[in-house]
Parts: sequence; structure tokens; C-alpha cells
Amino acid sequence: MATRNFAEIATGAVVLLAAAGFLGYAVASSGRTTVTGYPLVARFDHIDGLVVGADVRMAGVKVGSVLSEEIDPQTYQAVVRLDVRDGLAVPKDSAAEVTSDGLLGGKYLSISPGGDTAMLKPGEAFNITQGSVSLEQLLGKFIFSISNKSSAAHNSDAAPAPGGGAAKP
Repeated sequence: MATRNFAEIATGAVVLLAAAGFLGYAVASSGRTTVTGYPLVARFDHIDGLVVGADVRMAGVKVGSVLSEEIDPQTYQAVVRLDVRDGLAVPKDSAAEVTSDGLLGGKYLSISPGGDTAMLKPGEAFNITQGSVSLEQLLGKFIFSISNKSSAAHNSDAAPAPGGGAAKP
């Protein structure tokens, strides 16, 4: 009886060790880093889909992450606080843009570097920003414009003939 209990305990310990090993491997290879950088601020009209923890990229390479999002009660703009890794200087005339990985991909913050020789200091804000573009709004505008064109074409076909008389077939 005692050997059976010992075997069960040993098996449980091996399973727990294997689970801890898998968890450690998953965390180590997840691509998350604890490297800190310096904070910057960007203000946008819309940040639809951008979440805290999202990537900050420059030329497609991850250079930081989004730290927080809040609304400015005076301007009603979204204020995004982000960090950029130390050692990477961002020119003052750089642009920050909310963009996506693709049609179904997540949103991230893209930095397009400018040509200014002066660099943004920790805590400073981007002067040039572009908010997120909503795919739903674009599709809605496209469908609305197509339906307007087709109804305008239909109305022009039903217009009376010049001279006041009805058009003859």
C-alpha cells in the first residue's frame, strides 16, 4: 500500500515538473522582453483596436510597446503613452501612426522617422500623428457611393424627354 502511494506521488511530481518546464519554455520563447526604454506620448483622434501592450514598430521592427491609453477631457483626443528602447533616438519630426498587420491582424503603433537633427526627449510628444482607419467605415462609404451612383443612373434613365413630351420607345 505504501509503495502505491509513493508511486502516485512520484508520478504527480514528474507531471508537475514537466508542466513547469513547458510553462518556462513558453514564457522564454514568447518574444516578450523586459528591456525598458524611454517614454513618449502621441495624441490621436481614433485609436480603434490599439491595446495596451501592443507593439511599437519602426521599419517593421519592434522597438517598444504601448504603455497606456487615456482620453484627454479637454480635447477629447486619445493620449497614448509608449516606450521606445534605449539607444534608439527618434527625430522630433517623426510621425506616429496606428496601423494593422493586415485585414484580420492586430493593431500596432508605427513610427516613421523624420529628418530633423533634434531628437525627442523622454516624455515629449509626437507632433505628427495619424489615427486608425476603420475598415467598416471605408466599406460603408464605398457601398454608399456605389448605391448613390446606381440610383442616379436609374433616375436619369427615367427622366422625361426634352420638349415636354414623353419619350417614344
